[in-house]
Parts: sequence; structure tokens; C-alpha cells
Amino acid sequence: MRPTAPLILTAAAALAAAALTACGGGSGGDPDTVRVAYNRSTDNKVRFKDNQLARVKKQFEKENPGKKVELIPIQAPDNDYATKVQQMMRTPKTAPDLVYEDTFHINSDIKAGYLAPLDGYLKKWKAWGQFIDTAKTAATAEDGKTYGVPDGTDTRGLWFNKEIFAKAGLPADWQPKNWDEILDAARTIKKKVPGVIPLNVYTGKAPGEVAAMQGFEMLLYGTPDAGEEPLYDPGAKKWVAGGQGFEDSLDFIKTVYGEKLAPDPSDALDPNISTHVATRLLPEGKLAINLDGSWMGQQWLKTGGKPWPEWSKVLGQAAMPTQRGQAPGRVSMSGGWSWAIPAKAQNPDLAWKFIETLQTEENAVSWDIDNAQIAVRKDVAADPEYRKSMPGIDFFTQLVDHTHYRPALPVYPQVSSAIGEAMESVTTGEASPAAAAKAYDEHLRTVAGDAVRNANG
Repeated sequence: MRPTAPLILTAAAALAAAALTACGGGSGGDPDTVRVAYNRSTDNKVRFKDNQLARVKKQFEKENPGKKVELIPIQAPDNDYATKVQQMMRTPKTAPDLVYEDTFHINSDIKAGYLAPLDGYLKKWKAWGQFIDTAKTAATAEDGKTYGVPDGTDTRGLWFNKEIFAKAGLPADWQPKNWDEILDAARTIKKKVPGVIPLNVYTGKAPGEVAAMQGFEMLLYGTPDAGEEPLYDPGAKKWVAGGQGFEDSLDFIKTVYGEKLAPDPSDALDPNISTHVATRLLPEGKLAINLDGSWMGQQWLKTGGKPWPEWSKVLGQAAMPTQRGQAPGRVSMSGGWSWAIPAKAQNPDLAWKFIETLQTEENAVSWDIDNAQIAVRKDVAADPEYRKSMPGIDFFTQLVDHTHYRPALPVYPQVSSAIGEAMESVTTGEASPAAAAKAYDEHLRTVAGDAVRNANG
């Protein structure tokens, strides 16, 4: 059993506090040490970032005699990690020199004054030309400056257990054409393979962006009236209130949980549900269909949290279809993480030098392979080792053609939170999709003010 959320938060806070105390109040006292803060998985068996960073630390210190790297792992769910890092970045005394930033939070941290622009470094860095434009955009602020170096991206789709499908009489090459076909498959599994959870769609407030992006937005961006940007209208510079597509997406969530096709709400609303799915439900054959990300396979490698040699044969992948099968027929969402330098870092030049070491072509290839990420560099994407690194890598890479990115705006984290609240209210049966959508609109107008327009324009 995993620790409860309060225990995890307490442990994470204690870990970060210990790290801050141990370093004597920040890096200002040692100009030869670069302090690197990053998120450690809540699964204690997963150490991809720890191992990679330890290897690069050794390389950096060897290539730069007299310089040291202090790694500061923060073990917590993503939202709590972000909160702790923001607290650290508020003062020079506690600010790390380098921080691992989810692009979900990067613009709000820019607006808060926590991050420094990197353009002066980037214009002298030849490797920057290898990065694809969409990846560069993910770390670019409204002021046009770039505040992070991305290290990979991801796409999302449906993972399904072919052995469970065979028992249910469903095809091993399953590729649903619309939402109804997903629900039909889940209902068939519930009837013919009792004891198995038919379908997981992340939901609720506690899982945070896992639910908003991998659950709700994978639905919303596939609705007929969604357009390219169903959450935010960049032309009008306004957020979009919940319309029919918004309600339909909530209705899908209501159906999945109301018909008991999904995990029990008490489990689904656990902040660590994504870890449970990856390390228990899927490898133990307890879940048939999972709407999730391209990175899942990293858990099941020999070095992963739950080694599962058979996964590449047991699991299939299918694109998430649009609601009614309307063009383009499939949908994905993409995000990613980046390396950023806090505005109050004491050793920014040394931090940049560490980024350059992290992002040598060899290290970039190794990082994407070990972390099961989709490459954001042209040289990495063409690397033979990357191309054969993971079963399904070609499938998830081709979804980039149908992917969408979240609105890269400071208000988005609050919008995401409002989405989580709407999802949770229909998951627990406390509100109808229409009522939940109305509550979302009210919340949206509270956080965005006049910068909101109706869904019908």
C-alpha cells in the first residue's frame, strides 16, 4: 500500500526542508556549486531522473574541475512539487540555481517573477537549432522571451489489455472510431470479464493536471464544436466558457463512473492514482483500457518501478477518437518539462553550463530513452537507439500530427483546477454535467474577469 496523501506531503516537505537546511541557506555561499531541484517520483522504485542526473553530475564535475553539483530531489505529486519549488524560488537564500519546470506551470512562474529569460544563452548555443518550434513555444512567454529548455514531450492515447479483450471477444487490433465505441467495449468487458476494471479516465481535483489534461481535455478537444482552441480564444484573447462540448465531456465522465465502468471514485480521486495504474492495475491485469500517456512503458522496463517483460505483447495502443468520429478522427494532448533558471539563482552561468551538459546530443538521447519521452530535438528523433527504444514509440510519435497544447498562460493552472472540480462533482454524483459546467463558468469568470467569452462566441 502507498502512503496516504498527507504522509506523502509531509515527507516531501521534510525532504525539501532538509535539503535547504543542509545547503546552509542557498548557493550564494558557494559560487562553485550549482544546486539542481527536480521532482522525484512518488514511487520509490522509480529512479530514472535520479540515475540520469547522478551520471550527468559526475560528467559535469569531471569536465569542470573545482565545480560541484548538488542535486535536490523533491518527492511529491506534481502539484505539490510545483508549490514547494515556488516557495524555494521566492528568495535568493533558498532559490536553487536550476529547476525542473512542467510547462503547465512555467508561465505562471514567469508572471510571478520566479524565472529568468534564457535568450542571452540560447543565441550563442548551436544545439538550440535542433529543437522543434512547438517545443520552443512551450517555454516561451507572452513577452516573447524563452524561459526554459525542453527535454522532451509526450502524446496521449488508449492503452488496452489484449488478453482481457480476447476473453471479452474484442479484437486485438481495436481502434475505436468514436466515444460510443469506447463505452461499448467497456460495457462488454464489464459483462464478460467480471472482476476487471473496464476503463480508466482520470478525474477529480486531487490528481491535478493528470485528470484535467489526460482525462477531460482529451475529451473536450475531440468534440465537434471544439475548434482548435476550446479553452482559450487567442484571437480574442479570452477564455471560453463551457459550451455543449464541455457538457458532453463531463457527461462522458458521468457515464463512465455512473455505470461503474471505472475505478471506484474513492480510488480514482487518490492523488497517486496514476502511480497505482502503472505499477499495479495494468501489470496485474486488473484494468482493461487506460486513457494515458506515451511514457507509460518506462515503468515496466528492467530498471522501472514495476518490471513487466510481457507488457509489449500484452498491451495494445489505440488513438483516442473524436467524439463522433468527425475529422480529423483522432485527438491527442502534449505537454512536457523544461529546465529553467530561477530569477534569484546565485549561480545562473554555472546553471546554464549544466544545462549544456544535460543537453549534449548523447545525453539528450539517453534522457528521452530512459524517461520514455517523445523527442523534441531533430537529431534525437533521428537517432537509431531512440527509434528502437520503446515498443509503441512510432505510434505515439505519429500522434504529434493530431496533438494539441494547453493554453500557455498564467491563468491556466487555475482553469485546470476548476476543470478538476467540475469533473469531481459529476464523478461523485454531486452535480449534473450542466450544473458542473455552470459552476465552471462562474469560477472561470472569477479568475479571468472580463477575459471570458461564451462558447458560441
